[in-house]
Amino acid sequence: MSRILSADALETVLRYPVVPVFYHADAAYAKRILETCYAGGLRVFEFTNRGANAFDVFTELVAFAHENCPDMLLGIGTIYTAADAERFIQAGAAFVVQPCLTEEVAEVCRQHGTPWLPGTMTVAEVYRATQLGAAIVKIFPGNVVGPGFIKSLRGPMPTVPLMVTGGVEPTEESLREWFQAGINVVGMGSQLFKNADDTEALRQQIASLLAFVGTLKK
Repeated sequence: MSRILSADALETVLRYPVVPVFYHADAAYAKRILETCYAGGLRVFEFTNRGANAFDVFTELVAFAHENCPDMLLGIGTIYTAADAERFIQAGAAFVVQPCLTEEVAEVCRQHGTPWLPGTMTVAEVYRATQLGAAIVKIFPGNVVGPGFIKSLRGPMPTVPLMVTGGVEPTEESLREWFQAGINVVGMGSQLFKNADDTEALRQQIASLLAFVGTLKK
């Protein structure tokens, strides 16, 4: 399977700046959610490495996305070690997201030309991430640092691509607050999938959120 080049992947993430952060142990259920997100207009999806069979489910998702969601960038999150980064990249991860920043994962991503999105929560960590080659710097947990941190960070670091996860709600009010603070991308997990069993409602909600974010970024 051909891999989308890093620069193209970064452009896609910035063009579709709402990223679902999702894990489920059942591959069939995960495929249904992935397909629903795709139908709603999302083109970036972070599956998290949070269960014993996460690798097996992810491998199935990669094949499923290739056949059914061809424009979807499917990445892996909750990566701590070089070994995990290596095996998920080999399995087809289009990008790697961390809850923290580790140089060994940065190096694996650099070797493969895979976008690396490390988690940070201080100015020093954000700067270190940029020095190590982060494609996008993740601010985490967002509910702890708050939009005010983003506003302050934009003074000395106006051009660093930033993604926030944790504390982002699927509401116009929450999205407006984060994007107006200066964030480039938001990641949403459990808040987005509260009623995920109703896939049509989820699809409509996603489409509505994307349309609203489009008005904020104009």
